[in-house]
Amino acid sequence: MYEVIAFYLFAALIAVLFLITVFSKNALHSMSSLAGGMVFIGALFFLLDAEFIGVVQIIVYTGAVMALYAFGMMFFDTAKEVKENIAAKRAIYTLWIFVAVLLAAIVCAPIFADTLQASIPADENLSNAHALGLVMFTKYLAAFELTAVMLLVAMMAGIILVSRRLDAGEAQ
Repeated sequence: MYEVIAFYLFAALIAVLFLITVFSKNALHSMSSLAGGMVFIGALFFLLDAEFIGVVQIIVYTGAVMALYAFGMMFFDTAKEVKENIAAKRAIYTLWIFVAVLLAAIVCAPIFADTLQASIPADENLSNAHALGLVMFTKYLAAFELTAVMLLVAMMAGIILVSRRLDAGEAQ
């Protein structure tokens, strides 16, 4: 029972923090809420007894967000006041409807939990990290490598966009 309550609490906190990340115009508020959301995602992994993935989530992804936070403090003028004016009310309403449908699906998920099964049987003799490595580097190797390439492309695109913005600012 406590796991279910913790899951719903963490899921709600993650949704709220990521909404703040998307809709805040202050870069430091966005990055702080993104880091908090990443920590709560790590907490979800701990609830699933996936300690290795939880620790990796917190160390790697939250560490990456903190590095982004440091770059944000260097590149943006954090001292100036930002007035947040939300002009796209339709997008906000659509997002709230999506969140409501998602929450309804989360609440209804335990009803259908009896029909769900893992595709790979668990082996009691293997540790969590060993079983993860075995599955990740055998069955899901192509997806793992594709994810790595996508993250690399996203990082390069972010660097290019920031450098263009900085170049455009120097030209003016």
